[in-house]
Order: sequence, then C-alpha cells, then structure tokens
Amino acid sequence: MLSSVMFWGLIALIGTSRGSYPFTQSMSPHLQPRLYRGCYGDIMTMETSGAACDINSLISCGIRGSEMFAEMDLRAIKPYQTVIKEVGQRHCVDPAIIAAIISRESHGGSILRDGWDHRGLKFGLMQLDKQIYHPVGTWDSKEHLLQAVGVLTDRIKAIQKKFPTWNATQHLKGGLSAFRSGIEAIGAPEDIDNDYVNDVLARARFYRRQGY
Repeated sequence: MLSSVMFWGLIALIGTSRGSYPFTQSMSPHLQPRLYRGCYGDIMTMETSGAACDINSLISCGIRGSEMFAEMDLRAIKPYQTVIKEVGQRHCVDPAIIAAIISRESHGGSILRDGWDHRGLKFGLMQLDKQIYHPVGTWDSKEHLLQAVGVLTDRIKAIQKKFPTWNATQHLKGGLSAFRSGIEAIGAPEDIDNDYVNDVLARARFYRRQGY
C-alpha cells in the first residue's frame, strides 16, 4: 500500500505531466471549495500594476483605478455570479478572472446594444469578435460564457505549448493577452506586460475579495 506522501507525490507528478499545475485541476471544487481557484495559478500572488496611466487618466489608473472600475461594475455583474462560478468550474478557470474580463470588456453588459459593442463587431459579456468566432447562445447566457472561457483556456494552453519554460504566471498573463490580441502577437515576456493584462488581474483581485 502506498504511503500518503507517495500517493500525493504521484498525484502532483501526474498533474505536471499533463501540462497543468499540481493539485488544482484534479481537485473537485465541491470537495475543496476553499482551495479551488482554477488551474492556472493564484492571481493573489501575481504582480500587476493595474490600468495604465497617461495624461488623461492620472486618477483612474493603477491598481486603485482598476478597483474603482471593478466596483462600479459590481452591481451589473452580480446577477451572473452563480453562472460565472459554474463556468469557471467547468473550465477550471478562477471565477474572479471571468468576472474581471466581463468588467473590462462590457462593464457587465451595461454598455452593450442588444449584446453587441457600438460597432456591432463584438458580442456578449466577454465580447467575442464575430469575424473570428460564431457567437453561441444569447449575449448574457451560460452558453456564451462557456464559449468565451473556452477560448480563453485554449489561448492559455497555446501559450503553455509555445513557451514551455515560462512559469504559471507568465502562462496566464500570456493567455489573457492572447485572448485580446491573438497568440501571434506574443513573442517575448515583455509582450504580456500590457494594460489589458494588468488591468484584468487587478480587477480580478477585487472580485476575489467580493466572493468570486
């Protein structure tokens, strides 16, 4: 019979061999809800500068600015909290990251016109480009979120494959950047240190503290 130490050592090894990070992917969120934060690293330990600052946004920038916008969107996003968590569990993505992307992309849907951006090119809470993806479901549905978060995880996994020596933080940041700009736009670590990634991570930390 395997000892407890050997058993968990094997579990960690199996998780790593599959290209994921140990423990989180195989762990049932129903059995270990406090430990379930997705498969792609802990956002609370990742460095972020928040939204970029320029001459027009000296007040609404940095971590404080990102948190301010996240708080402004909190009421609009609240009705989707349950489905965000369900989709997060399905794709093994931290629900706080999903909430943060929804905040950044559509302010919880509050700026959309029948689910579309003002140009009629991007659809849904997470704003998928219709020129690249065929929208699934209604704009604020579980089907849409499953599709969009599936795109995000595909991007993260593509970055893992493209840059196997990067760490978990770089893989997540790379996936977030690729979700917005495409995988081809990322060729070096400096390419993932941008306004979108830093803003989303800062908002995600805020939403984690709100129970996401």
